[in-house]
Amino acid sequence: MKKLFLGAAIAMGSLTFAQQFGVKAGMNVSSLSKQQGLDDSKSKIGLNAGVFMNAPIAENFSIQPEVLYSQYGAKVNWTNPIGGDKMSASQNLDYITVPVMFQYNAIPSFYLEAGPEFGFLVSATNKIKNETTGASSTGSNYKDDLNTFNFGVGLGAGYYFTKNVGLNARYVAGFTDTAKNRPSGSDAVKNNVFQVGLNFKF
Repeated sequence: MKKLFLGAAIAMGSLTFAQQFGVKAGMNVSSLSKQQGLDDSKSKIGLNAGVFMNAPIAENFSIQPEVLYSQYGAKVNWTNPIGGDKMSASQNLDYITVPVMFQYNAIPSFYLEAGPEFGFLVSATNKIKNETTGASSTGSNYKDDLNTFNFGVGLGAGYYFTKNVGLNARYVAGFTDTAKNRPSGSDAVKNNVFQVGLNFKF
Protein backbone atom coordinates (compact mmCIF):
# COMPACT_ATOMS: atom_id res chain seq x y z
CA MET A 1 0.00 0.00 0.00
CA LYS A 2 2.84 2.37 0.84
CA LYS A 3 4.42 1.61 -2.53
CA LEU A 4 1.10 2.40 -4.24
CA PHE A 5 0.81 5.78 -2.54
CA LEU A 6 4.48 6.51 -3.25
CA GLY A 7 4.00 5.68 -6.93
CA ALA A 8 0.90 7.89 -7.13
CA ALA A 9 2.74 10.74 -5.44
CA ILE A 10 5.65 10.43 -7.87
CA ALA A 11 3.26 10.36 -10.85
CA MET A 12 1.36 13.43 -9.63
CA GLY A 13 4.63 15.22 -8.96
CA SER A 14 5.83 14.45 -12.48
CA LEU A 15 2.53 15.70 -13.97
CA THR A 16 2.70 18.93 -12.00
CA PHE A 17 6.30 19.47 -13.05
CA ALA A 18 5.46 18.81 -16.70
CA GLN A 19 2.62 21.34 -16.83
CA GLN A 20 3.15 24.31 -19.11
CA PHE A 21 1.25 27.57 -19.01
CA GLY A 22 0.72 30.00 -21.83
CA VAL A 23 -1.26 32.74 -23.51
CA LYS A 24 -3.02 32.73 -26.86
CA ALA A 25 -4.81 35.19 -29.12
CA GLY A 26 -6.35 35.09 -32.55
CA MET A 27 -9.25 35.69 -34.90
CA ASN A 28 -12.79 34.29 -34.86
CA VAL A 29 -14.88 33.77 -37.98
CA SER A 30 -18.27 33.14 -36.40
CA SER A 31 -21.77 32.44 -37.66
CA LEU A 32 -25.20 31.45 -36.42
CA SER A 33 -27.23 28.58 -37.83
CA LYS A 34 -30.04 29.64 -40.17
CA GLN A 35 -32.62 31.92 -38.60
CA GLN A 36 -36.22 31.93 -39.83
CA GLY A 37 -37.31 35.08 -41.64
CA LEU A 38 -33.80 36.18 -42.60
CA ASP A 39 -32.79 36.27 -46.26
CA ASP A 40 -29.09 35.82 -45.72
CA SER A 41 -26.71 35.09 -42.84
CA LYS A 42 -22.99 35.81 -43.14
CA SER A 43 -19.92 35.25 -41.04
CA LYS A 44 -18.66 37.89 -38.64
CA ILE A 45 -15.03 38.60 -37.75
CA GLY A 46 -14.11 38.81 -34.06
CA LEU A 47 -11.25 38.03 -31.73
CA ASN A 48 -10.32 35.57 -29.01
CA ALA A 49 -7.67 35.88 -26.31
CA GLY A 50 -6.83 34.19 -23.04
CA VAL A 51 -4.68 31.73 -21.12
CA PHE A 52 -4.15 27.97 -21.12
CA MET A 53 -2.46 25.15 -19.25
CA ASN A 54 -1.07 22.08 -21.02
CA ALA A 55 -0.35 18.87 -19.08
CA PRO A 56 0.60 15.39 -20.34
CA ILE A 57 -1.74 12.57 -19.31
CA ALA A 58 -0.12 9.68 -21.24
CA GLU A 59 2.54 9.10 -23.86
CA ASN A 60 1.75 11.36 -26.84
CA PHE A 61 -1.44 12.64 -25.15
CA SER A 62 -2.09 15.80 -23.16
CA ILE A 63 -5.00 17.87 -21.86
CA GLN A 64 -5.28 21.61 -22.37
CA PRO A 65 -7.92 23.61 -20.46
CA GLU A 66 -8.25 27.25 -21.51
CA VAL A 67 -10.05 30.41 -20.40
CA LEU A 68 -10.76 32.79 -23.28
CA TYR A 69 -12.63 35.97 -24.08
CA SER A 70 -14.27 35.14 -27.40
CA GLN A 71 -16.43 37.24 -29.75
CA TYR A 72 -19.20 35.28 -31.47
CA GLY A 73 -22.19 36.33 -33.56
CA ALA A 74 -23.06 36.87 -37.22
CA LYS A 75 -24.04 39.40 -39.84
CA VAL A 76 -27.56 39.05 -41.19
CA ASN A 77 -29.63 40.66 -43.95
CA TRP A 78 -33.38 40.85 -44.33
CA THR A 79 -36.13 42.85 -45.95
CA ASN A 80 -38.29 45.06 -43.74
CA PRO A 81 -41.91 43.90 -44.24
CA ILE A 82 -43.01 47.51 -43.70
CA GLY A 83 -41.78 49.59 -46.61
CA GLY A 84 -39.53 46.92 -48.15
CA ASP A 85 -36.23 48.53 -47.10
CA LYS A 86 -33.13 46.32 -47.17
CA MET A 87 -31.78 45.87 -43.62
CA SER A 88 -28.60 44.43 -42.10
CA ALA A 89 -27.44 43.75 -38.57
CA SER A 90 -24.24 42.72 -36.85
CA GLN A 91 -25.06 40.47 -33.91
CA ASN A 92 -22.30 40.73 -31.30
CA LEU A 93 -22.30 37.91 -28.74
CA ASP A 94 -19.36 38.07 -26.33
CA TYR A 95 -18.50 35.02 -24.22
CA ILE A 96 -16.05 33.84 -21.63
CA THR A 97 -15.31 30.34 -22.93
CA VAL A 98 -13.65 27.38 -21.22
CA PRO A 99 -12.46 24.85 -23.83
CA VAL A 100 -11.01 21.58 -22.51
CA MET A 101 -9.00 20.08 -25.36
CA PHE A 102 -7.59 16.55 -25.43
CA GLN A 103 -4.52 16.59 -27.65
CA TYR A 104 -2.72 13.85 -29.54
CA ASN A 105 0.88 14.75 -30.28
CA ALA A 106 1.49 13.05 -33.63
CA ILE A 107 5.04 14.42 -33.57
CA PRO A 108 6.62 16.68 -30.93
CA SER A 109 5.74 19.85 -32.86
CA PHE A 110 2.32 18.87 -34.31
CA TYR A 111 -0.90 17.89 -32.53
CA LEU A 112 -4.56 17.14 -33.17
CA GLU A 113 -7.18 18.10 -30.61
CA ALA A 114 -10.82 17.61 -29.69
CA GLY A 115 -12.96 18.39 -26.69
CA PRO A 116 -15.88 20.30 -25.19
CA GLU A 117 -16.21 24.05 -24.85
CA PHE A 118 -18.30 25.72 -22.15
CA GLY A 119 -19.32 29.32 -22.77
CA PHE A 120 -20.77 32.02 -20.53
CA LEU A 121 -22.44 35.00 -22.22
CA VAL A 122 -21.31 38.41 -20.95
CA SER A 123 -22.79 40.76 -23.56
CA ALA A 124 -25.22 40.75 -26.50
CA THR A 125 -25.80 43.77 -28.76
CA ASN A 126 -26.99 44.46 -32.30
CA LYS A 127 -25.78 47.12 -34.70
CA ILE A 128 -28.60 47.65 -37.18
CA LYS A 129 -28.30 49.47 -40.50
CA ASN A 130 -30.92 50.43 -43.06
CA GLU A 131 -29.05 49.70 -46.29
CA THR A 132 -31.66 51.63 -48.30
CA THR A 133 -31.41 54.92 -46.38
CA GLY A 134 -27.98 54.52 -44.73
CA ALA A 135 -29.30 55.11 -41.20
CA SER A 136 -27.79 52.97 -38.42
CA SER A 137 -28.09 52.43 -34.68
CA THR A 138 -26.68 50.23 -31.91
CA GLY A 139 -29.17 48.52 -29.64
CA SER A 140 -28.94 48.02 -25.90
CA ASN A 141 -27.59 44.89 -24.27
CA TYR A 142 -30.20 42.11 -24.63
CA LYS A 143 -28.25 39.44 -22.75
CA ASP A 144 -31.28 38.65 -20.56
CA ASP A 145 -33.20 37.41 -23.62
CA LEU A 146 -30.57 34.76 -24.42
CA ASN A 147 -29.23 31.61 -22.82
CA THR A 148 -26.27 32.64 -20.71
CA PHE A 149 -24.69 29.17 -21.09
CA ASN A 150 -23.38 27.77 -24.37
CA PHE A 151 -22.03 24.28 -25.03
CA GLY A 152 -19.99 23.28 -28.06
CA VAL A 153 -17.49 20.72 -29.30
CA GLY A 154 -14.19 21.72 -30.82
CA LEU A 155 -11.92 20.00 -33.35
CA GLY A 156 -8.55 21.40 -34.30
CA ALA A 157 -4.84 21.10 -34.89
CA GLY A 158 -1.71 23.00 -34.00
CA TYR A 159 1.94 23.31 -34.88
CA TYR A 160 4.80 24.73 -32.79
CA PHE A 161 7.45 26.50 -34.85
CA THR A 162 9.68 26.69 -31.79
CA LYS A 163 9.50 25.22 -28.29
CA ASN A 164 7.35 28.16 -27.18
CA VAL A 165 5.59 29.66 -30.22
CA GLY A 166 2.88 27.88 -32.19
CA LEU A 167 -0.09 28.26 -34.52
CA ASN A 168 -3.53 26.81 -33.72
CA ALA A 169 -6.69 26.34 -35.82
CA ARG A 170 -9.97 25.10 -34.36
CA TYR A 171 -13.63 24.76 -35.36
CA VAL A 172 -16.26 24.81 -32.60
CA ALA A 173 -19.80 23.62 -33.35
CA GLY A 174 -22.45 24.83 -30.92
CA PHE A 175 -25.15 22.57 -29.50
CA THR A 176 -27.07 25.10 -27.39
CA ASP A 177 -29.92 27.28 -28.67
CA THR A 178 -28.91 30.90 -28.19
CA ALA A 179 -32.51 31.96 -27.38
CA LYS A 180 -33.83 31.53 -23.86
CA ASN A 181 -37.49 31.18 -24.85
CA ARG A 182 -37.66 29.86 -28.41
CA PRO A 183 -41.22 29.90 -29.88
CA SER A 184 -42.67 26.42 -30.27
CA GLY A 185 -42.04 24.92 -33.71
CA SER A 186 -39.19 27.25 -34.69
CA ASP A 187 -35.65 26.07 -35.33
CA ALA A 188 -32.90 26.49 -32.76
CA VAL A 189 -30.16 28.98 -33.58
CA LYS A 190 -26.67 27.86 -32.55
CA ASN A 191 -23.18 29.35 -32.47
CA ASN A 192 -20.49 28.13 -34.84
CA VAL A 193 -16.97 29.50 -35.04
CA PHE A 194 -13.66 28.91 -36.81
CA GLN A 195 -10.66 30.14 -34.84
CA VAL A 196 -7.04 30.68 -35.82
CA GLY A 197 -4.33 32.19 -33.66
CA LEU A 198 -0.95 32.08 -32.01
CA ASN A 199 0.04 30.26 -28.80
CA PHE A 200 2.93 31.18 -26.55
CA LYS A 201 4.14 28.79 -23.83
CA PHE A 202 6.14 30.14 -20.90
